[in-house]
Amino acid sequence: MKTGFSLGILSCRDVLEHGLRFKIRVCMMVCNKNENRGPFARRSLLMRFVIIGGDAAGMSAASRARRSDPDMDITVLEKTNDVSYSACGMPYNIADTEKPMDVLVVRQAQVFREKQKINLLTGHDVTAIDPASRRVSGVNDSGQSFTMDYDKLLIAVGAAPIMPDVPGADAPGVLALKSLADGRAIKQWLETRDVRQAVIVGMGYIGLEMAEALRSRDIGVTMIKPRPVFLPWMEPELAQVVQQEVETHDVTLHCGTVLDRIVSEDDRLAAVCDKVTVAGDMILSAIGVTPNSRMAAEAGLVLGPHNAIAVDHQMRTSDENIYAAGDCADAVHMVTGQKVWVPLALRANRAGWAVADHVCGRPVDLPGITGTAVFRAFDLQVARTGLNVKEAGQAGFDPAKVVITSRSRAHAHAGSTPIKVQLVGDKASGRLLGAQIVGKEGVAHRINAAAAALCAGMTVERFAQCDLAYAPPFGPVWDPLLTAANQLLKQL
Repeated sequence: MKTGFSLGILSCRDVLEHGLRFKIRVCMMVCNKNENRGPFARRSLLMRFVIIGGDAAGMSAASRARRSDPDMDITVLEKTNDVSYSACGMPYNIADTEKPMDVLVVRQAQVFREKQKINLLTGHDVTAIDPASRRVSGVNDSGQSFTMDYDKLLIAVGAAPIMPDVPGADAPGVLALKSLADGRAIKQWLETRDVRQAVIVGMGYIGLEMAEALRSRDIGVTMIKPRPVFLPWMEPELAQVVQQEVETHDVTLHCGTVLDRIVSEDDRLAAVCDKVTVAGDMILSAIGVTPNSRMAAEAGLVLGPHNAIAVDHQMRTSDENIYAAGDCADAVHMVTGQKVWVPLALRANRAGWAVADHVCGRPVDLPGITGTAVFRAFDLQVARTGLNVKEAGQAGFDPAKVVITSRSRAHAHAGSTPIKVQLVGDKASGRLLGAQIVGKEGVAHRINAAAAALCAGMTVERFAQCDLAYAPPFGPVWDPLLTAANQLLKQL
């Protein structure tokens, strides 16, 4: 092979142990010999791994790649100044008037730079990807343009909050909660203004967690949403328990209410809807999030459900040199085998690891997700995994369901509270398809047993025979999950 320069002699040990790890790109010196690409021009023969995004997936990938290959050229480009933080803890931090938002930072940027020798560049906003040239470009927070070459690229840019598409949505005091900067903005707004009333647009996980956070600060909360059902994905009997809990804590709910516009006057805001006008000192958009996939689409990468970046089981996109992980990427649902987009923290971290392993020459196949999630609504724990009845039918199953009410502890043990469980199974195969649980205790960890059963592809009959732990302080002899499974067996 003629390259224009000599590679020297590589030992068999080098080839076998490292598989070259993509470290040598023969054409690199020839291609770059006469090019001036600024301060980021390639200067070595080491494989260059570039990561766009410095939160869960991005920093997990960078850290694991560094552990696997101490010599790899790893660069992370993060548009903000925040990396590696616990976004899920923001509502609870907002409830706490004493703790600053920055306590949620898991690892400071400087630690990645100094301890792990990762070239972490904050304030660098990547705006374009050129797959043909294997190059990214963007602008830093000083307004300077930059370009950077890559051998392997990871897109880990997460998701963005959906803001109301109505007049006045850009008014001061109309806020969202997705990034650490969003959390700081909300906390600053609460600390610098006399906020007595808040309006939350949306009734999903974040909306309900923020309702609790604001009520803990003695702020009145009104929630509005256009759809008529409170939690449409949840079994109605369980959703009713959650709704009663929220309303018991003096949160006003307006389901089936469409926001028309937002009016700002004299430091006061008003959500003008088709049925009611709700005044407040702040409006929080909790409609949901959407994957940050525009840049990937412009680069010609294939998109999947909800316009998330389509990836395979090794997190590769439609370009073999580009990976995607975290809230911007899709996944395979382990129950249906179909592509889905469900942004989950564990998936983001796990996917980051998988990308790093693949880049370092140790391919890992991720089987997928079951959509396991849990959140708190005041004194209630609310959890789900797998499919509900509607989703099961849409996926081609013949679903049967059961809802049971049991106790969180043995019946004679002090502190026992009601716990409701819904299980969904397939009549044709007997397979367990999904679970939902609501109660004041024992919910968050019980849902994990159902999630594990789904990952294992268990039938309801097999799940009913699982050897679950028993002691009076933690549950009855027949765990609520086992009781539900035995009842569901009668319908299959």
